[in-house]
Amino acid sequence: MIAVRRALEPVIRRLLHGYWRFARGLTLGVRGLVIDGQGRVLLVKHSYVAGWHLPGGGVEIGETLSDALARELREEANVGLVDRPLLHGMFFNVRISRRDYVAVFVVRSFRQGPEPVRNHEIVDHGFFALNELPEDTTAGTHARIAEVLRGAPISERW
Repeated sequence: MIAVRRALEPVIRRLLHGYWRFARGLTLGVRGLVIDGQGRVLLVKHSYVAGWHLPGGGVEIGETLSDALARELREEANVGLVDRPLLHGMFFNVRISRRDYVAVFVVRSFRQGPEPVRNHEIVDHGFFALNELPEDTTAGTHARIAEVLRGAPISERW
């Protein structure tokens, strides 16, 4: 089933962004680089797109970036923000469309409730040491981790 979803990923992405193109002027998303006390980062694996990603998603109409981040972290990993997260940067995600932007926040102060239950959207999640990131961690995720935790130059592109 997951293989079928991944095979359909490019088609689904085009359809969704075709809809968003007409429904919204541009798409705006948030991602959280959640770092635990051991220096590990939180990653999630979606059912509808390949690879491991920073948790996050789309900003809804009438929602602030902070509200969207808090909602997405709660929905995807049962993580609650304790303090205001630090904005790392805004990134142009040309891989998705010519009108997609992602705000990335660094989250160091959080609480995680009970282990989140896998669902139709999130099939796996976990905290990973920098030298033990899953093999199929996406390039954009690797880049943001390197910028924040390894001092790599910050790119404007996802």
